[in-house]
Amino acid sequence: MQHSSLGRSGVEVSRIVLGCGNFGGIGSSPAFFGAGETEAEAHAIMDAAWDAGITTFDTADAYGGGRSESYVGSWLRVQGSDIRDRLVLTTKTFNPMSEGADSGLSTGRIRRQLDSSLERLGVEAVDLYLAHEMDPETPLAETIGAFDEPVAKGKIRAYGGSNVD
Repeated sequence: MQHSSLGRSGVEVSRIVLGCGNFGGIGSSPAFFGAGETEAEAHAIMDAAWDAGITTFDTADAYGGGRSESYVGSWLRVQGSDIRDRLVLTTKTFNPMSEGADSGLSTGRIRRQLDSSLERLGVEAVDLYLAHEMDPETPLAETIGAFDEPVAKGKIRAYGGSNVD
């Protein structure tokens, strides 16, 4: 499997990335939480991806209402620390975690959501943390500042945007 450097971030991703958006739900829509792959099916998919040389897994806090991250975390616990040292974990935030819950990229929400993601994943840090989309209610400078803080604390190695023009 080919790997590529992600700009100057120091993060090296596999050329093919496993998208985990259907683990425990179908994307970030609360209407589809609980649909998608079961935990056992997600583990089988991650096993097959890892065996094929895919070392980058992409999830999000709201995928399946947190189920996707929990399934990735439980797979990591089964695999042991050897895999974590070689796995590149990407997760995202913006969307609500349940019907009527808050969304966005304010400083407080990013702090809360990142800590929740790390807990579900069972890791101390993620390699890449992304804004799942832009937040028209939060100034970009605030969002970037909110991402800089966990980099300084070692909770994320790099950050960026998804679904951003």
